[in-house]
Amino acid sequence: MPAQDILINWSPQETRVAVVENGAVQELHIERTLERGLVGNVYLGKVVRVLPGMQSAFIDIGLERAAFLHVADLHGGPPVRSDTPLVPIERQVFEGQTLTVQVIKDAIGTKGARLSTQVSIAGRMLVFLPQDNHIGISQKIGSPELREQLRARMQALTGLQPDKAGDKAGDRNGDKPGGFILRTNAEEATDAELADDIAYLRRAWALIRERAQKSPPGTLLHQDLSLAERVLRDLANEATQTIRIDSRLQCDALKAFGETYMPGAVAKLDLYRGERPIFDLFGIEEELARALARRVELKSGGYLIVDQTEALTTIDVNTGGFVGARNFDDTIFKTNLEAAGAIARQLRLRNLGGIIIADFIDMTREDHQQAVLAELRKQLARDRTRTTVSGFTQLGLVEMTRKRTRESLAHMLCEPCPTCQGRGQVKTARSVCYDILREILREARQFSPKEFRVVASAAVVEMLLDEESVHLAGLSEFIGRPISLSAEPTMNPEQYDIVLL
Repeated sequence: MPAQDILINWSPQETRVAVVENGAVQELHIERTLERGLVGNVYLGKVVRVLPGMQSAFIDIGLERAAFLHVADLHGGPPVRSDTPLVPIERQVFEGQTLTVQVIKDAIGTKGARLSTQVSIAGRMLVFLPQDNHIGISQKIGSPELREQLRARMQALTGLQPDKAGDKAGDRNGDKPGGFILRTNAEEATDAELADDIAYLRRAWALIRERAQKSPPGTLLHQDLSLAERVLRDLANEATQTIRIDSRLQCDALKAFGETYMPGAVAKLDLYRGERPIFDLFGIEEELARALARRVELKSGGYLIVDQTEALTTIDVNTGGFVGARNFDDTIFKTNLEAAGAIARQLRLRNLGGIIIADFIDMTREDHQQAVLAELRKQLARDRTRTTVSGFTQLGLVEMTRKRTRESLAHMLCEPCPTCQGRGQVKTARSVCYDILREILREARQFSPKEFRVVASAAVVEMLLDEESVHLAGLSEFIGRPISLSAEPTMNPEQYDIVLL
């Protein structure tokens, strides 16, 4: 695994994290204070209303709007058999009752947040289920042998014993020490790493229970980790050399957090004291700007075109100015090999998820195709987010999927252009001129003003006075009314108004 450095740029309104390997930025993470969601937070709630007709209850957790708890999200969940009815909510909760609840969906519009009483706490490699007694394993860990090995190791570390069903586990003493689900990160974890995660999660739950006993309803008992804290939990590993942060306050807070939960990462924390902003010094700002661009230059002279749509993301590979030194096939092959690494890096940088289509330059040789595919899979193997590559299709495209973990970088930092409404292009000035001429003719058939005044952008007015002046004069003569022009600098190229005077 290549050596890496992690840079944290902190401000009260925003935290930005860059993961740098061999001088190149591999990952960018951004979290904004005002946009931080509530999912994962645990509250001490108070039941304010039970609605038997909707099999739901409204819970006050200290927010502006009461949150929403459905009967299916109560601890115990749906029955094992589909023909067994749920116990009605009015028989499980009552008004005035206090419940420990977790947010599973943020508030949207007029709807409050959705809650569950089935609390789960995520760690680096494990998810802790304090109200359950079983060991589960992520479905993405497909090897039966590995699943059995991991289950046996977890049983030894937690003291949970399997029951006859195999996946369930009971406790030797008969109480509930809490169950665990192994995440995909646990595939190659050592016993020491698993033990650290188990201890961290159990300490977190003990703190939640302690606060619940001492706090009034509406209290936040547990907040999901901030981005800076998740750096220690999720991003730092054996290959991490330093974790540089430019805030003394946050550095001290991270050290306190790390000493309690991630002692191995504390020694890597380093306070950046330089005068230049940390992202400027290491060239992260330029990399951030490039990560928002449609075109990505390759060192060889080739380039990628990245287009993100609602349904999927397409990446087109082009040779550009790269002509190669031997023959055309080698030029294409080398460009595609370089593009394979660049594509994997762009997926991480931009956090692109869902369906991804890569259009490599057509290769005639089968061995070249397989080599490019192998390089792509090798580079994608470094990704923390699970990615599946399907190989080349009959049309020569590579189909892949990448799990959506959060909004893409472009969706987080940008919004659709108000001029083109996200199309990426606007009408030409000549097209707008012809729209105006048609609109004037349409208005002239309905109304009889003394004069038509056109208010449009400077480029459109200039074209009407110059190249389209003959057509404008002809229309004025045809309708028998004068047409005047007025340039408005604030109008975008497609905007115009026709004023009847």
